[in-house]
Amino acid sequence: QVQLVESGGGLVQPGGSLRLSCAASGSIIRTSTVRWYRQAPGKQRDWVAGISSGGTPYYADSVKGRFIISRDSAKNTVYLQMNSLKPEDTAVYYCNKIPPASWGQGTQVTVSS
Repeated sequence: QVQLVESGGGLVQPGGSLRLSCAASGSIIRTSTVRWYRQAPGKQRDWVAGISSGGTPYYADSVKGRFIISRDSAKNTVYLQMNSLKPEDTAVYYCNKIPPASWGQGTQVTVSS
């Protein structure tokens, strides 16, 4: 069964940085597009960044220039480096492949002074 486990969230001040990790089972990282999503209270879950099986990154406009997605195929892990964080980035962050597997617990990111 495919599993993806998110970690690395926390409380950070506006302008700060965090790095999230998505540990995947098997060879998902090398064979699938993997995306990071986020869901704020009362809002729908939206994707924010993705990386193709070939390693090409892409971003939602809301995070372009601030977030960087990368992967370590040897560790079966996808990362999301989040810089210049804003209060509106506060959400639970999830990762998943395309097509999606079961959703994990996510990791909470709170940007507040």
